[in-house]
Amino acid sequence: MIYADNAATTKMSKAAIHAMLPYMEEIWGNPSSLYRAGQKAAEALQSARERIAGCIKATAKEIYFTSGGSEADNQAILSAARLGERSGKKHIVSSAFEHHAVLHTLRKLEKEGFEIELLDVHENGMVYPEQVAEAVREDTCLVTIMYANNEIGSVMPISEIGAICRAKKILFHTDAVQAAGHLEIDVQKQNIDMLSLSSHKFHGPKGIGALYARQGVWLTNLIEGGAQERGRRGGTENVPAIMGMASALEESCANIETHNRKLLILRNRLIDGLSKIPHSVLNGDMINRLPGNVNFCFEGIEGESLLLLLDDRGICASSGSACTSGSLDPSHVLLAVGRPHEIAHGSLRLSLSADNTEEEIDEILRAVPEIVDYLRNISPLWKDKIHGRREFLIP
Repeated sequence: MIYADNAATTKMSKAAIHAMLPYMEEIWGNPSSLYRAGQKAAEALQSARERIAGCIKATAKEIYFTSGGSEADNQAILSAARLGERSGKKHIVSSAFEHHAVLHTLRKLEKEGFEIELLDVHENGMVYPEQVAEAVREDTCLVTIMYANNEIGSVMPISEIGAICRAKKILFHTDAVQAAGHLEIDVQKQNIDMLSLSSHKFHGPKGIGALYARQGVWLTNLIEGGAQERGRRGGTENVPAIMGMASALEESCANIETHNRKLLILRNRLIDGLSKIPHSVLNGDMINRLPGNVNFCFEGIEGESLLLLLDDRGICASSGSACTSGSLDPSHVLLAVGRPHEIAHGSLRLSLSADNTEEEIDEILRAVPEIVDYLRNISPLWKDKIHGRREFLIP
């Protein structure tokens, strides 16, 4: 099997698995308990908090454990909204291609009377600081812009956006689920007030994540209960998963430079090869891009058919099209960057990790052109384009 869907989830690292085992077999006490077995778990929890904080240049008391990136996004946005509401500020700035954890939360707030301004995304998949500067107002309570897009891999100018927000005294949140463990993050230098991350995107376990909230940012509870997470999230902490997340993030951050050197070679080779397919286009910025992300649209095909045929050849990938999840709508990300519906349906995302090899890239470059050619040859619409009865949308 060739696994090229690391943006969806990653294989757990051995370091993460080994870090979890003692907290399932030996130190399994409730960290809220006063006896020694519980206090050992509490000490481990604090250690993990400090280690995760160190990876993003935060402090331990600024880290709150969540069930993943979606919960962290929800809590960050709703917290900023409630803070703004108290002072009469109900304007929020975001972008049109955020993750649905952000967009759906904003839609919920819009129904409550908040004004949501979604910035346009440029064709290269970028949101620029000047757009943010023009959009913020006196009544803006939050700017939330993702660090790196989960579909097309574009990396936003987070430091510059953060500086604008800090100067205007507006809270700045970034969904860094695709960036954490893959790009250097410094919440202090980048003027980030809140940041979301998810363990399973950097070779940790699923179902665990974290929210960084700068000291002084008051969080609204999503889950009421006990006094866990300094009273900001009820529920007994998942100590094994937290320990796995801490080890995975530390290992990923320690190897960012080495892994990214390898990934850039594999990614660029893949982009060069797929670019040779006629009537294809790369999605996302070529320079400001996640090292392991490749996203293409191929005219004349449906993305889900491409995925199924790739799977037959042992290649795991994903599509920007939501057809496989029961929706006939194409990717909102691709529509946001200006791809027509017909083109957006024919997308392919290949997301690599340092475990991928040159031989696997060779096999992908053999398989994709063959499958694209096969799908086009059985398409009546493609025949119309070939014979001039329809125009090509991709030159």
